[in-house]
Amino acid sequence: MKKRVFALTMAAVMTVGLLSACGGASSTPSAAPSAPAESAPAGGDTAGAVTIKVGGIGPITGDLAQYGTATQWGAQVAVEEINALGGPVKLELNFQDDTGVADTAVAAYNTLKDWGKDSPLVIYGCTTTGPCVAVSSETYADRYFQLTPSASSTDVTSGKDNVFQMCFTDPGQGVAAAHYVKDNSLGSKYAVIYNNGDAYSTGIAEAFIAEAKNLDLEIVATQTYPSDDTTDYTVQLNACKDAGADLVVLPVDFTPRPLILSQAKQMDYAPTFFGADGMDGMLDMKGFDKSLAEGLLLMTPFNASATDDRTQTFVESFKKLSGDVLPNQFAADGYDCMYAIYEACCQIEGVGEMDHEALCDALTALFTGGEFKVDGLTGSAMTWETSGEISKAPVVVMVQDGAYVTQ
Repeated sequence: MKKRVFALTMAAVMTVGLLSACGGASSTPSAAPSAPAESAPAGGDTAGAVTIKVGGIGPITGDLAQYGTATQWGAQVAVEEINALGGPVKLELNFQDDTGVADTAVAAYNTLKDWGKDSPLVIYGCTTTGPCVAVSSETYADRYFQLTPSASSTDVTSGKDNVFQMCFTDPGQGVAAAHYVKDNSLGSKYAVIYNNGDAYSTGIAEAFIAEAKNLDLEIVATQTYPSDDTTDYTVQLNACKDAGADLVVLPVDFTPRPLILSQAKQMDYAPTFFGADGMDGMLDMKGFDKSLAEGLLLMTPFNASATDDRTQTFVESFKKLSGDVLPNQFAADGYDCMYAIYEACCQIEGVGEMDHEALCDALTALFTGGEFKVDGLTGSAMTWETSGEISKAPVVVMVQDGAYVTQ
């Protein structure tokens, strides 16, 4: 694959707004023990360190638990590492369950405000978009700094100067996907199947379609379904097949993807399927037939199979904490959130004496000042726009022999 070409293309694409992450579709939770909701690992010598309280929010029970527990555990791995450094700042994480519901998320936020009322407090989350939109309205009014690992809609940050994303935005991912398939000559006729009742899926799909037209790519079929409760995708697949589509874009999450792939196989339809980052973690779904995904391409900022030391150390620590669950990009984004908060707080003079409003203002100024950069699992020299969107390059992986292989 033409990685250098893609990297150059992405530099232009990122001025539009970058890629995506979890939107709020349904998933099947992995069987693993829950990590403690509140923790402050002792680690190294932190006797003189300033404690920053981090209030996390996400689903750790219910249909969306696979997302929330990933962001919780990823953050916890980072907190344990950070507190072991013995640096000038240590973090205390309290992660509240919102079950993926907006009202519950707001209640969790209020609980965290009470918990952190006498200490510097930042909000980490929410994991999914709907709850994050609701909570970000609260944090904007109350002036708490907020950093979400995985809520990807532009509605999360729009009009809120203190809310930032570690994940890519939905429209940006669609734009980047269009450039990638063109630059790498993937397919000649394109189709899109997406959930028109879900902001994540729709945001990526509509951006891909619009950018594909700008790039003179031939879209021969655009198919939708109303919700992730849909179980029969043969109508959509037949429309793509009859139109001659040899590449099908699937900006979908956990529930639809095995059904779409298995039904395509049953009808002997084998285009290149190109997925979004919501597909990350698919190979580790209990009972999933990995052969169905062979040749699938998907965009993600993280590949757990990477061989660099930091990734492998993270994977090992995450599996110990989670009960041998392999980390996905949501976990890695959560890990990077903690390091971004830590490194930023280390640069703010008098951070330990600040109330939440002063801390919010200081962090917001640092994140948008243009000089603050973070090296993490999901990107190098990551920066943020004043809109709250992150700037970092994605990774495209292909499923080969039941594993993710970076292209």
